[in-house]
Amino acid sequence: MNSILIVNAGSSSLKCSIFDEDAGEVRQHFRVKVANLAGPAHLEIYDHSEKTDGILVDKMDLSAEELDVAHSQAHHQALSVVMSWLERNTKFKVTQVGHRVVHGGDFYSEPVVVTDDVLNKLETLIPLAPLHQPYNLKLIRVCQDLLPGLPQVACFDTAFHSTIPDVARNFAIPRTLTREGVRRYGFHGLSYQYIHNKLAQLDSDLAQGRLVVAHLGAGASMCAIENGESLASTMGFTALDGLPMGSRCGQIDPGVLLYLMREHKMDADAIESLLYKKSGWLGVSGISSDMLTLHKNGSGHAHEAIDMFVYRIARETGSLVASMGGVDSFVFTGGVGENDAEVRALVAHQNEWLGMKLDPERNMANEYLISADDSKVKVFAIPTNEELMIARHTSYLLR
Repeated sequence: MNSILIVNAGSSSLKCSIFDEDAGEVRQHFRVKVANLAGPAHLEIYDHSEKTDGILVDKMDLSAEELDVAHSQAHHQALSVVMSWLERNTKFKVTQVGHRVVHGGDFYSEPVVVTDDVLNKLETLIPLAPLHQPYNLKLIRVCQDLLPGLPQVACFDTAFHSTIPDVARNFAIPRTLTREGVRRYGFHGLSYQYIHNKLAQLDSDLAQGRLVVAHLGAGASMCAIENGESLASTMGFTALDGLPMGSRCGQIDPGVLLYLMREHKMDADAIESLLYKKSGWLGVSGISSDMLTLHKNGSGHAHEAIDMFVYRIARETGSLVASMGGVDSFVFTGGVGENDAEVRALVAHQNEWLGMKLDPERNMANEYLISADDSKVKVFAIPTNEELMIARHTSYLLR
């Protein structure tokens, strides 16, 4: 059976999904997660057919030697294992590949078929997304090696935000730098597009109104969407800005960076490591970049990290609502947004001034609609599915 392979690569992880197409709609069949590609890696395969809905069907550990970590072949080897498993255990034959690519810059506001010229342009954007872009592009090349000749499509997290007006996306800096591309881009666009499409299925009128979406996880951002178009995002030039995240700082006074350079003699690499890998929930708590771990720990510093996260979500909500002149609905998504009823309740409490009110039972049950009947703002908790969005784009572009 012909199928679409979706690849979502991180620096130390790999996620894949297998979809097929029926009557113009794509259906997910298998999902693969590979964690810790530095080795030893843990690989899990889930069956997502209609009858099983995400049941673990196989798992295995891969040693650093099997991954050939010493020669930087972990992504290649992990994907090879996935492809071999599919050949042995399923009837699916991969005929096209879709990739999540974090940054499309000013080059791409829509998905695009991968060519050498496309890859060369995307390479130039690595400085704007150093944690993700190199590995996104690496997996495209791995697929060229493992699946030669198959068409590949790149789908961009920045593309959805191409509708943000100049007044919101440009910095107050000399125009020469703005023309160079130093501006706000916004990220998590594939997730926001999926959420808006899902909301349109649930309530078409709300989907045409003023919507704030909070994609909350170790990487977190928020977006103002009106009539399906992004008007503002909490993330900016890079994926550092906005909310405090698992190990990323979120919004910070640029003067702090000057202070670190002058007083602590930190160079660009040291500052990058501090802001991307040692800050956020991890930096504040001194414990973990995992929200569940912080909840379980319960120490004062763990609570402080959670409270800071909630405070920034509430504050950014006000900013995004102002950009639209009001709000009709609010959606929680992402790993924390979909599953953490406590964080949702805390955010809603701070947003009571907007007329936001949750139904405690709906919230605890992780229902789609979690707001109370008398809430002025409809509040939802909707699981995102970036890979389904990529599959739809890939299928449509190659059809």
